[in-house]
Amino acid sequence: MPTAGFAEPITIAALGDSLTQGYGLKQEQGFVPQLEIWLRQNGADVEVLNAGVSGDTTAGGLARIGWTLTDDVDAVIVALGANDLLRGLDPALTKSNLDEILAQITARDLPAMLVGLKAPGNYGPDYQKSFDAIYPELAEKYDAVLQEDFLAGLRVLDDPDATRQIYMQADAIHPNAEGVSLIVEALGPAVLQLVDRTKEKSASMN
Repeated sequence: MPTAGFAEPITIAALGDSLTQGYGLKQEQGFVPQLEIWLRQNGADVEVLNAGVSGDTTAGGLARIGWTLTDDVDAVIVALGANDLLRGLDPALTKSNLDEILAQITARDLPAMLVGLKAPGNYGPDYQKSFDAIYPELAEKYDAVLQEDFLAGLRVLDDPDATRQIYMQADAIHPNAEGVSLIVEALGPAVLQLVDRTKEKSASMN
């Protein structure tokens, strides 16, 4: 059962890359503004901070996690790894970086949500298996809320070409505003779990 709400909105930092930052979209169409609206419409009094930086790898996220964790942050969404995939970086390095990011969040006693991506098959089955295992393994280690695929909401059509045409920008990498809306609808329930964990942690400390 959700606990009583905060005296003020819960502040969630969304640490990510261009998918989080809202690349190519008007500000209000991006992931963070759409997520905040969805959460509020579903009863969560929250403020979501946009800590997305276009082009960031997990190493970039690790380099700035310290100053992302300001005193007003109550919980963190970690949505990194897309650029590691695009560059074909060693999954062991990606895992190490995410491990340290989650360790720093845990050291601050903040609830975390880990959002992954599904590796394509073009790097081979071993790479794919290693990369896909990163997110569930780390979520279990740090008791983080897990969403294994940031783009799960875009898999509503069986035809990938149709999906790209309807829900993606011209680069076929970043979602358009309608695509972001589908992503938020798929991710939103897990973020509500994060909100509830944050309330419960606060209640246990009072």
